[in-house]
Amino acid sequence: MPTIETSETNRRIAVVTGGSRGLGRNTVINLAQRGVDTVFTYRSNESEAAKVTDEAAAMGRKAIALPLDTGRVGAFDAFVETLRQALEELEADRFDYLVNNAGTSHHGSIEETTEAELDALYEVHFKGVFFLTQKLLPLIRDGGRIINVSTGLTRIIVPGSAPYASMKAAIETFTKYLAKELGPRRIAVNVVAPGAIATDFSGGMVRDNPDLGKRVSDMTALGRVGVPDDIGPMIASLLSEDNRWVNAQRIEVSGGMAI
Repeated sequence: MPTIETSETNRRIAVVTGGSRGLGRNTVINLAQRGVDTVFTYRSNESEAAKVTDEAAAMGRKAIALPLDTGRVGAFDAFVETLRQALEELEADRFDYLVNNAGTSHHGSIEETTEAELDALYEVHFKGVFFLTQKLLPLIRDGGRIINVSTGLTRIIVPGSAPYASMKAAIETFTKYLAKELGPRRIAVNVVAPGAIATDFSGGMVRDNPDLGKRVSDMTALGRVGVPDDIGPMIASLLSEDNRWVNAQRIEVSGGMAI
């Protein structure tokens, strides 16, 4: 298992958006297993966020949950101040890793998608990621890392996914520009693009629909649907020193879907 060097005098801290459920939750737990403390956000489910905090504590690590709607850019200044206070609790004034994971789903054809639906996707999946990253750049240590979570749907074309996938494609381009502009600070920036994962995302569509699960399995080289524990360890590994020279890359984690 790749490790991230840490000690009480050289603490590593991650900020993970959308950390109370699904892939974000799994990422927080896998970082804790590798000795990394986390400040993670949740939108509304405080009780689930508390469970993540407790799970990390059982491993001897700290995970602090902060509420944030990543689609409300106007709330980011206040969030930054709250984050500064959380970092003080961790005896730090900077953090090392940012994982932009929070997101919402959307399914609808190009013909049927409304302006309001497209605006909502833009607010969360591009504008929110862009400006939250911008606001947090002064708090990221030089030599740190950023991971933006995208989707296999930017490569695997599934009708009904154009609005969502298009926003993620914008994030993939944004990632390359971040990597270039932050290069002088030695901050590496990469994209992780999960395939179909069995979580509660999209109302549990992949997790709870056996027919869809079979279709996904049949089109995947490794012959099954993905699970959160296929993604969280990969993100934690990408943040480790073992992957320090990986930069500006889109890494698909799909078990070989549609190849």
